[in-house]
Amino acid sequence: MKERKILIVGGGLAGLTAAIHLASYDFEVCLIEKESYPHHKVCGEYLSKEILSYFDFLNLSLDELKPVEITNLEYSNQNGKTIRTTLPLGGLGISRYSLDYFLYKEALKAGVIIHKEVVASIQFYSDNFITKTISGKKYYSHFLLGAFGKRSNLDKQLNRSFINNKSGWLAVKSHYSLDSFPENTVALHNFKGGYCGLSKVESGAVNVCYLAAYNSFKKYKDTQKFKEEVLTKNPHLKEFFSKAKPIFSNELSIAQVSFDNKSIVKDHIIMLGDAAGLIHPLCGNGMAMAIHSAGIAAECILKYYSEGEFSRQEIEIEYTREWNEQFKTRLRTGRILQKLMLHPSLSKISQNTIQLFPRLLNTIISKTHGLPK
Repeated sequence: MKERKILIVGGGLAGLTAAIHLASYDFEVCLIEKESYPHHKVCGEYLSKEILSYFDFLNLSLDELKPVEITNLEYSNQNGKTIRTTLPLGGLGISRYSLDYFLYKEALKAGVIIHKEVVASIQFYSDNFITKTISGKKYYSHFLLGAFGKRSNLDKQLNRSFINNKSGWLAVKSHYSLDSFPENTVALHNFKGGYCGLSKVESGAVNVCYLAAYNSFKKYKDTQKFKEEVLTKNPHLKEFFSKAKPIFSNELSIAQVSFDNKSIVKDHIIMLGDAAGLIHPLCGNGMAMAIHSAGIAAECILKYYSEGEFSRQEIEIEYTREWNEQFKTRLRTGRILQKLMLHPSLSKISQNTIQLFPRLLNTIISKTHGLPK
């Protein structure tokens, strides 16, 4: 009989969703997460509705969280020239504080064992994994899913190629109070060297998350100075920050944000979410991609147990194929869009083209979003 022990390292959207999915099929699922729940994370906090049918399949309803219904997209270039459109599927404004905590509680209900630990090393030996934590504990599993986010010390330990490349991006997030900000809109505003997303979440706060090229940021001493000197050059951002009141005492930030290609499977570890690949935040779809990757991995593992001769190697090949089929085009489109939006003259040309042919914007959106699972 095949051993049914699964270990998941990382308890964000991908890790928790995969845990719930597998536990519902009577797997012995253990998840290790270094943070306590609930907690805030650097994130755009816009969730595409493409994941709702998958959540229905898992009997997960977000209704109790009262997410904000988002139907419209507003985009402006550095000078404030604006394009608006309706989102084909629409999305939900929901904080990671609430959504991760909701999934954490659902995972516990499903029988997932969750440990607050920091993983020190992962070894694959004799067709099984041995995972050691800094507290000295050891965990044994037949499969291991890596959901440890954008950048981790584990990436160094696993010698993943992207970790040795310096990344020139910084991400900053905070919540603000501004009642007049439209509930049904996600806004994306360019500034020199980056872009900033704004949208409301279930608490009524406006989530503000921006990505900045480190070269444009480094000459300023802090994020407040950068906001005053750079972000507010965009008139929309200037107006927002002149009226909005910060809710967090301190902004959250992440340095060395990498959009390089990553190994989807490394040393037999199946990578999920941002650990497998990070889409540019301007595409507004990282949360949905993380959740979808969990479903793909869970289904591949279930196939291994339902088909007697299905091997580990076949799982890894199938997961890689499915992941690429779902996300490779989205990631490539995101890279192209970023180059266009951050280049002043190209941004102007592309925006003028979209204004002449408005349907182009919906085509671009469809290239960065998936269909309901």
